[in-house]
Amino acid sequence: MVAQKRGHASVKIDDLKGREIEGGDSITEVLDDLARRAEPVSPASIGERLARGVGFCTFAFDIDGVSMEVAKYARCFEAISPGLPVHCIAGTFADKADVVLDPTWHRFRLLGADGWDKWDNGRWFAALFYKDLPPNSDLSSCLAREMWRQAIELAELLVIYIEEHDVGILFPVNTNSNPGNLAFALAIVLAAEVTGTPVINNNHDFYWEGGKEGCKRRRGEAPGPRDHFFRNHDNEAFFGLFQRIFPWNGRRWVQVNINNAQTRRLIDRFHFRPENVFTIGTGLAPEYFEACTPAQKRESRRRMALVLGGEPAIEPTPVALFREHIGSWMQEQRPVVCGLQAGETLDIAADGALYLLQPTRVVDRKRVWYDWDLIAALFDYPPFRDAFERRTELTLTLHVTGPVPLEHRACLEQMLDHYEAVLARVPEAIGRRLFMALSVGRQTSHNMAEALRMVDIYQLSDLVLFPSLTEGRGLPIPESAAAGVPIVCSEYEPKSVFDQVVGADLPTDQQIRYTPFPDAAYGEEILADVTAFLLDPASGMERIEHNRLAVKGRFSFDALSGTFAEILRALEIERIDS
Repeated sequence: MVAQKRGHASVKIDDLKGREIEGGDSITEVLDDLARRAEPVSPASIGERLARGVGFCTFAFDIDGVSMEVAKYARCFEAISPGLPVHCIAGTFADKADVVLDPTWHRFRLLGADGWDKWDNGRWFAALFYKDLPPNSDLSSCLAREMWRQAIELAELLVIYIEEHDVGILFPVNTNSNPGNLAFALAIVLAAEVTGTPVINNNHDFYWEGGKEGCKRRRGEAPGPRDHFFRNHDNEAFFGLFQRIFPWNGRRWVQVNINNAQTRRLIDRFHFRPENVFTIGTGLAPEYFEACTPAQKRESRRRMALVLGGEPAIEPTPVALFREHIGSWMQEQRPVVCGLQAGETLDIAADGALYLLQPTRVVDRKRVWYDWDLIAALFDYPPFRDAFERRTELTLTLHVTGPVPLEHRACLEQMLDHYEAVLARVPEAIGRRLFMALSVGRQTSHNMAEALRMVDIYQLSDLVLFPSLTEGRGLPIPESAAAGVPIVCSEYEPKSVFDQVVGADLPTDQQIRYTPFPDAAYGEEILADVTAFLLDPASGMERIEHNRLAVKGRFSFDALSGTFAEILRALEIERIDS
């Protein structure tokens, strides 16, 4: 029976290879044919398919938020169907992904499935979204044929893997919502349709979040971070295909979003069937809710020192020297701690070490340079400045955990600009005690027996900073709350998503308390809050205990597993209507 299925799918792929593609309209015609011939999910039940295994598809597995969420989803499915095979399918598996992915899970590296600048060094991404693609032009036709060629090659490899490993359900993550690789998104649609595999399509970010055509932008409205996806919206053949697969409204597909605003838009604007669209939260592991003792905090800091410097006593690199070699550092991205000058040492496990954490990548929309603006305001605030001057054992370290994508080098340089601006405005005696750490996603080193967990990294800090501009969810807010660490965060866009995360419309006992990152001047209330968190942490214990209880009921693994059980029941229903 499996052999017959393989042959059937292979014939379909061969048929697709023979299709003449002249432009985006030709690809759309192929998709129309596949949609019309789609068969319902039966005869195998969804329970049977789940037991055969789930294939998680994304651009890359690393130490990023998407990879961490995939790991949570996989563990939920393992709880629902113990022993099911988990398949991780991506263009790249970074070394740091070993911290996130279970070693028993299968890995399939699909060459050509990388996203953005890693998709053939960004060549095709730039051609689609940063250059003009005139309608009915030779350039437009050539690019459509190239996308089809790549998609067919990727789809054929996917089909072979699905059949050889008898994968029962596909679970793409962000591939068909945030267009890092159009050919890969198309390939997933083709592979799912020719094999008859049901799909749970998980959307963390959509191209239209923070993006729109210039003509629709209000007078004086600043450009959005995803406007480039609309550069060629006047090319109807291209943009119609683009919208068709981001995301694909397939008969065997359900859409799983991470906030209610995304769900409403898919239903109201793009006319997806409400019964096929879901919103999921996140699941926090039980260890997030375990109290961290002072001894455990010191031990986590000692281990982080090994990650950052290779030794318990870190020797920071002068920031000016780091800037001189920033080009080569961008290529290798090893953990580094920057300081004012050579000859200093930093002990982050010492009693006087103040530790600020931004648990994100260094990318524009995360606005990491805001952290140093807050620190600058602290040193203009007499209660903090006077205490720091008087207590010479105090040091202050800002640690950003994630890597720096090559295309976001300017963001790193902007953060360095703001760090150096703080060093220039404070006395040298203070500047020598201010440090900036980048761990680029590393949670272990050669001289550590066991990697740090993400909860350990939260709990080694005194304060979490999260000044993001836009978010699909905003994981650091519930994660820091569960880990028992206060947070200063921006009320990011979409505001409805932020309100959903903090529980703004819920009873007060379910709301996450936070200190807001301002967009203008830092008021005394904010600076007093931060000063208390850093210099008198016991004063914040009531907030910490409140936040732990607030998130425990809303972001548990049990709640997330329950949502996935509901999604699987929806896939069980045969919907043969369009």
